[in-house]
Amino acid sequence: MGNSRSSALSKELLEDLKSNTKYSEAELCCWYQSFLKECPGGKISKEQFEGIYASFFPDADPSQYARHVFRSFDTNADGTLDFKEYMVALHLTSGGKTLQKLEWAFALYDVDGNGTISKNEILEIVRSIFNMIPADDQKNLPEDENTPEKRAEKVWEFFGKKENDKISEGEFIQGVMDNKEILRLIQYDEPQKIKDKLKEKKQ
Repeated sequence: MGNSRSSALSKELLEDLKSNTKYSEAELCCWYQSFLKECPGGKISKEQFEGIYASFFPDADPSQYARHVFRSFDTNADGTLDFKEYMVALHLTSGGKTLQKLEWAFALYDVDGNGTISKNEILEIVRSIFNMIPADDQKNLPEDENTPEKRAEKVWEFFGKKENDKISEGEFIQGVMDNKEILRLIQYDEPQKIKDKLKEKKQ
C-alpha cells in the first residue's frame, strides 16, 4: 500500500477543498488524477500554467494575463501552484462566491502586492485582458472602452479617483458590489469554449 498515497488525495485536503470550492469529492478526485498526469511532481510551474491558458485561447495571447493570474494564486510565492492553489484558482475563476471572487480580483489588480491599487496597475491588467480579446471582437467594443487606456480610465472614474490616488481593498470590493458596470469592465468573461474545455477534461 506504500505507494497508493501519492495518487490519492489526503482526507484533510479533500475536506478542505470540499468546503472551500464548489466541487464534489468525485470531481476533486478526478481533477487530482488529471493534475498528477500533467504534473507528476505535484506542482504546476508558471510556464505550465501559461501553457494551459494558451490552449484555451488559440486566437489570442493570454500569456500576460496568465502570469498575473498565476501570481495572484501562488499564495506562498514559491513560483509554483500545488493542487490546492490550483483548485482554488479554478473555483474562483469559474464560479466562486462573490466576496471571495472580489478578494481574488483585488489581489489580481494589486500587481506589486502593497495592499492598494493604482491607476497604472488597473491599466496593466486591462492591457493583459485586451490581449485575449480577438481583434474582430475588439472592433465591436463601445467607443468609450475600445482601448485598454479608455477602459482603465472608465474604471478609475467609477471609483471617483484622482490621477495619483489609490484604491484600498475595502473600496474596491464595495465599489464593484455597488456597480455591476465595474465588474464587467475589470473582468475577462471566459468564452463558452473555455467552459466546454473544462467540462471535457472532467469526463
